[in-house]
Formats: sequence, C-alpha cells, structure tokens
Amino acid sequence: MQIDEYRKLAEVEDRMWYFRALNRRIAHFLGRGGLAPGQPARVLDAGCGTGGLIKDLRSAFPAAEVLGLDFSPRACELARIRTGAEIVQGSITELPFPDASFDAVVSADVVCQVEDGARALREFARVVRPGGTVVVNVPAFRWLWSYHDDTCETKHRFTRPELGALCAAAGLRVSFASYANLLPLPLIVARRKWLRPSAATSDVRLYPAPVEAIFTSMAALEFAWMRAGLASPLGSSVFVAARAEAGT
Repeated sequence: MQIDEYRKLAEVEDRMWYFRALNRRIAHFLGRGGLAPGQPARVLDAGCGTGGLIKDLRSAFPAAEVLGLDFSPRACELARIRTGAEIVQGSITELPFPDASFDAVVSADVVCQVEDGARALREFARVVRPGGTVVVNVPAFRWLWSYHDDTCETKHRFTRPELGALCAAAGLRVSFASYANLLPLPLIVARRKWLRPSAATSDVRLYPAPVEAIFTSMAALEFAWMRAGLASPLGSSVFVAARAEAGT
C-alpha cells in the first residue's frame, strides 16, 4: 500500500463505516470460534496496518494478548503509537513466529496484497494452534478492479470458492464463508466504475455523516443475517472463518 494511504488509514479507520463493520464481523467470528472476553489468548493481526483492528479486538477480548505484524515500517510505527501493542515488522508469507504460537490469526484485506496468497494461508495455519481460528477478509471479484486497487497495490481479488479452496489446501477447515457488503455493492460499483475521483486515491476516507449513517445501517443489517449463519451471495469482499486442523 502506498505510504500516504497509511496516514489516511490512521486518521479514519476508527470511524469509517467499512472498518467498523469489518472489525465487528471479525470479532464476532473469533467469538464463535471459541475466544471468550475473559479468556487469556494470543491473537495475531497479520497485516495490521495502523492498528485499528488491534484496538477493537482488545476491546472485545480484554484478556487476550493481541500482536500485530506488517510489512511497512511506517504502518508498524503508526500501529505502535496508536495501540501500544507489540508490533513486528515482517511478511505474512514468512511469519517470524514458532509453530502453533497463537490461538487465533486474523488478516483483513492483506492476503490480496501479496503475490502468493496460498503461502500466506499456509503460514497462518502453521502459527495457529490445532483447533485455533483463522479469519480472513479479502476484496472480491476481478470485475470490481478499480483505481482503489491500484492505489492500495492489490495483487488479486478473490471469489468465495477460490478463497475457500486455498484455506482447505492450507489445512484450514472453513466454518463460515460469505461475500460481504452486499447492500452497499451497487453504490460501490457506481463510485468505482462511473463516479471515479479525478485524482488517484483510494476510497479510504470519512464520508459525510448522512452517507456514513446509511452505510452503517446497511452493514448492521447484513451483520444480523451473518450472525444467523446466513451467507451473502454477492459483495465487495470475501469473508472466511476457519479452524486449523490437527497436524497442519
């Protein structure tokens, strides 16, 4: 991701509808995977960016130790300032941690930024304990490629079957797989295909309050049916929760 994007991310990720919805979804499925608020645990945010997800996971699971890893020195610096957590510089395709050293691994919109996503998933499976939870979110559908992907240096957009197959090949048993952001999808398509910004930038920004409220409401409705175990047939993201098989 371009350096300036990290500054933008740090400024808005605690308030922008997209990150609030994504972080809530991740925390929920970690809970469904067995993580409890009062339970000591080690959680890795693989590709932590500027630390917004770490902050939310610490709030949801106050007894857990949440660590971050990011390839960018600038992101690591901002994440340390914003969270005070242990942040390690490194790549998700070569995690500098021993086998089975975490109870859960989460990765939000980062597997899409490496050339070998399959290797990253194998690394997640390696460092999580048997029976531990891995939660991954990535952008969906090649036809949604836009200026946003160019700015964020996306390498690949996925389909749900594709991400599920990569998880299975890594030894991760998928417990829930869905597209995400179904209801906002028409507006996202309109923005990225027909209402493009004049300058090269990403869509990481805080929108006017009425717009944020509309997107927040749509995300809340979608979260309600995901909590009921229902998957969305379309969306701008792919979301998968999985468990590490014994012997991975």
